[in-house]
Amino acid sequence: MTSSARTVTHVIPGDRPVTGVTSLGDDVFVVRLDKSKVEVYDAMTFTLQRHLSVPGLGNLLFSGRGSLGLAACASNKCLYASDWDHAHVHRVELIGSNAVTKWSVGREPTGLTVNSDKNVVVIIQGERKLQEFTTHGTLLQTIQLQSDIEYLRGVIELTSGQFVISYIGMHDHCVCLLDVKGAVVGSYGGAPGSDLKKVNWPEGVAVDKDGNLLVADRDNNRLLVLDDSLTSAHEMSVSVDGGLKRPRSLWYDKSGGRLCW
Repeated sequence: MTSSARTVTHVIPGDRPVTGVTSLGDDVFVVRLDKSKVEVYDAMTFTLQRHLSVPGLGNLLFSGRGSLGLAACASNKCLYASDWDHAHVHRVELIGSNAVTKWSVGREPTGLTVNSDKNVVVIIQGERKLQEFTTHGTLLQTIQLQSDIEYLRGVIELTSGQFVISYIGMHDHCVCLLDVKGAVVGSYGGAPGSDLKKVNWPEGVAVDKDGNLLVADRDNNRLLVLDDSLTSAHEMSVSVDGGLKRPRSLWYDKSGGRLCW
């Protein structure tokens, strides 16, 4: 889906949950649970243009997850997809033959993002850490997170070098602000709930053009807008037939003013 001025203008049909979405130029890229192909839509009309095949990405076994994260880089002209099942990141060239390469990461990668240095930051859920790689998979750094951050979901890196993550803990469901070393310096949430001071299974995170943090509050069936200090929030008003249902991935396209989930 895409939202402009907080009004839904297009809805993409499909039989599998969307676990990753991003855009680049006139294209919107979508990956679904257990699928080995990335769907490419026109950013204005949201009509399906083509598929990008990523061999080995989807796992059709009942235990498989496939890709739980998607990001694009304009400078390197490529697309990145995390691979939960095989502990890889796949890199797809967006010019020429759409060649696909991959590299190994830690166990159970979920969300990923491209930072201001044009590197890839990947959440490693199974090892409670963030890993930063060059565009061709050279490991630059590993940031270990504290032990009570268990089920990591979404990540973005701010221009300050700090990170925003969403996670599910043993007792808490939170959106957290981390310093450059991974220490928690701010958080929003706590015990899971449905009032505006709580979240219930937060997943995708994004930043809009005004610096607000956007959160897919999946099991509350809503999108939240948080201030940059994570001290206050309001629910985003969206219009979609049947209501918003279990949003997962988020991507805000600042150049086009589009929010996709």
